[in-house]
Amino acid sequence: MPPALGGEPSARVKPQATSIVFTAVDEASPGKKWQSLFRRFWPAYRSWYLQETATARPGYLTCRSALRSYMPELEPTYDRLVELAGGGDLAARFLSLYRPPPFLTACSQGVWRGKEPALVRNYDYDPTLCEGVTLNSHWNGRGVIAMSDCMWGALDGINDAGLAASLAFGGRRAVGDGFGMPLILRYVLEVCETTEEAVKVLQRVPTHMAYNVTVVDRSGAFATLFLSPDRAPIVTRRPLATNHQRRVEWKEYAGATASLERERYLGELLEDSTETLDSLIQRFLRPPLYSAQFQKGWGTLYTAAYRTGTPSAEFRWPDGCLEQSFKEFREVAVRVDYPREGG
Repeated sequence: MPPALGGEPSARVKPQATSIVFTAVDEASPGKKWQSLFRRFWPAYRSWYLQETATARPGYLTCRSALRSYMPELEPTYDRLVELAGGGDLAARFLSLYRPPPFLTACSQGVWRGKEPALVRNYDYDPTLCEGVTLNSHWNGRGVIAMSDCMWGALDGINDAGLAASLAFGGRRAVGDGFGMPLILRYVLEVCETTEEAVKVLQRVPTHMAYNVTVVDRSGAFATLFLSPDRAPIVTRRPLATNHQRRVEWKEYAGATASLERERYLGELLEDSTETLDSLIQRFLRPPLYSAQFQKGWGTLYTAAYRTGTPSAEFRWPDGCLEQSFKEFREVAVRVDYPREGG
């Protein structure tokens, strides 16, 4: 997988297989299903969180205060999750996702600007380090379908107002005070209805690493934000993002993940008047957007398409597809095998 900022692999959820069973979980309020997921993933997350020292991460009061200051609407859900996790100090600190250990991904995401607006993205990561859980929840008076990360964060997702969002690593080494982006993305989906509202939140809540976040709403309004812990947010009206920001700042990483090549290709697709949404999704399942470098840590684990008008979610693999919506969400499991050799 891509190296962590210090040069060592950043261990995450780590089963011993090159396959993922993608599981769809329907639970309106945090309960036994979430608790079961926590028990399954917590040993690996605990090891990841403690990979430096027990005191390298902030204390509970600092984490709690930061969450209350920046994302107060999430506090009741946070309290419930901590309770389900057993109420321990370490789990509570981890679940705040405030100043977690750094970790890297390589992703592509683009906005379809047709009559039916959509956000299409590839999530590229190590197949041994992904939860593979799609959670349909209704925690704060709003339905959210999201691909879970760090137990309650979101890698990408859509809410019942038709707002879709996804994240991609921003290709910078900077690490600082802030939250893990999956939790910020979850917050956006929980409290926002429009791209304008999402942009305001993303400008306000600090991130601990550099990320590119793309959002699109039911009306088709979209934005891509370049976020970093060491400089002010940059808001653009670009309909796409890969793994660098306005320019390449980490040449080795951009070269290894073909960030510039993917950006160029995706830009051409989004300007091609002969493309349709379905054909665009198919393009994400083929090189250069699709990556088979699974042994190096940035193979494409899934392609997601979020249609904001419906709203609905579609997850695709080269040999499979799963469609979900708020009207019809199915609790199913889809096994996806990844090649042991690749790239």
